[in-house]
Amino acid sequence: MRYDVNLSMLFTELPLLDRPAAARAAGFDAVEIWWPFADAVPPALEIERFTGAIRDAGVQLVGLNFFAGDMPAGDRGLVSWPGREQEFRANVEVTARIAEGLGCTVLNALFGNHEPNDLALENLAFAADVAAEIGATVVLEPLSGAPRYPILTAGQAFDVLDQVGRSNVALLADLYHLAGNGDDLDVLVTEHVGRIGHVQIADAPGRGEPGTGELGLFGYLAKLHAGGYQGYVGAEYKPVTGSFDWKDQT
Repeated sequence: MRYDVNLSMLFTELPLLDRPAAARAAGFDAVEIWWPFADAVPPALEIERFTGAIRDAGVQLVGLNFFAGDMPAGDRGLVSWPGREQEFRANVEVTARIAEGLGCTVLNALFGNHEPNDLALENLAFAADVAAEIGATVVLEPLSGAPRYPILTAGQAFDVLDQVGRSNVALLADLYHLAGNGDDLDVLVTEHVGRIGHVQIADAPGRGEPGTGELGLFGYLAKLHAGGYQGYVGAEYKPVTGSFDWKDQT
């Protein structure tokens, strides 16, 4: 398996622009990140500083979230949020430009805290069309621990994606979130590998690094690999031991 490290969850003791180099020093050659700016359309200088930090560190950006609103306040995306569709679409254009410049091909569209609606389908189709222009895939992520977020299982995500009607939309399979919501991970990693656009891991309980819980992550990853998954696996966890020895176990 090829692993990347999520810079929004790891190395958070460092300023954001120092984290790509820290990931490289820790032995990772690829990174992913939530939307790294305060605004949906950030100033050009902020974008240049961020992209420069990625390039200077010599790491590949493999995953980038669209702007998700005020995450600390409980926002979880704009896709389904009536009245913010222009903001979302402006952000899609900016995100695609950043991704294209850095060779990033996975764009994560957090659904938002509204039930599935026609606006969400239109926004996802728009995002998929823009992503297609740069050879990227839009992924939809089920979440746990977010009471108002309606996409909890892989099946719910697939239902939405089927309605979008685009070939470059897929599931972001965060095994921690899916397990927490009671999804059958064995079924997912054996029967739906072809619908998975990206994988993220954290152990459970606790959301720590692999080996700190009881989730059996390496077994699921082995089944994904056997089923033909060739993408990266994002380390998106709260560090407990501070060690990255787990990534040498596969």
